[in-house]
Amino acid sequence: MTILDGRAISNKIKEEIAQEVIRIKELGEKVPHLAAVLVGNDGASLTYVGSKVRSCKKIGFESTLIHLPEETSEEELLQKVEQLNADDTIDGYIVQLPLPKHIDEEKVLMAVHPDKDVDGFHPTNFGKMALDMETFISATPFGIMELLKRYEVETEGKHAVVIGRSHIVGRPISILMSQKGKAANCTVTLTHSRTKDIKALTLQADIVVSALGVPHFLKADMVKEGAVVIDVGITRVPDETRERGYYITGDVDFENVSKKASFITPVPGGVGPMTIAMLLKNTLLARKRHRSKAD
Repeated sequence: MTILDGRAISNKIKEEIAQEVIRIKELGEKVPHLAAVLVGNDGASLTYVGSKVRSCKKIGFESTLIHLPEETSEEELLQKVEQLNADDTIDGYIVQLPLPKHIDEEKVLMAVHPDKDVDGFHPTNFGKMALDMETFISATPFGIMELLKRYEVETEGKHAVVIGRSHIVGRPISILMSQKGKAANCTVTLTHSRTKDIKALTLQADIVVSALGVPHFLKADMVKEGAVVIDVGITRVPDETRERGYYITGDVDFENVSKKASFITPVPGGVGPMTIAMLLKNTLLARKRHRSKAD
């Protein structure tokens, strides 16, 4: 069994990007600039955005954190989005989810200009991804594909079962794994809450990608010997015996499933770090695109 170490691979990708930034600086050119918009004080969001800002600093990117109060109106947020769309100094930006309940997330994400949508959530970018065109791929699916490539996991002709049909992970990864290319060429089954007998399908799977958000959903008796298991789930489970008052776990019963798997991602330390690395890669791509348009 091989652990798909997202921390190690993400650090390698960050080193590669940092070398690219050094070359950009040597040429006297503008370094990539990533902005993040955070509304409110959600604990997980604060941690995640803070990690992105630190990663930018480490690799030589410029970064801007725009932290707005919880009571920010939808109109005020949309005005901020328009300002970022028009700001030529910023190559790409993200609006951190979830947003407060009084704000329509879809309306906000639709307002982000596709050329700056380094999260890859805009329908224009999703559509281009589905058509196998160059675009910003949503960072988590992008990270999964990169992990499979760098560990040279055999995917061609394999049966992949994806659990969860979200627009952010499940649906895009099902498309990417079915396309032509490295870490792809799979036959993909996309399962969800209305799928009957998911266990019967996962037992057939050579590769299982679980993006459900239900702790320990995937048990050892649901996977066949030698399966590749990608755990995208990340849930804070309350635990008063721990200093933080919770522990983080994934969708997979790691202790038991790992005994049967050929490759498996841990939680934490698997897909999560890859998401940030690929967001940085998308920002570098955005900077290259903006420069080519300016030329």
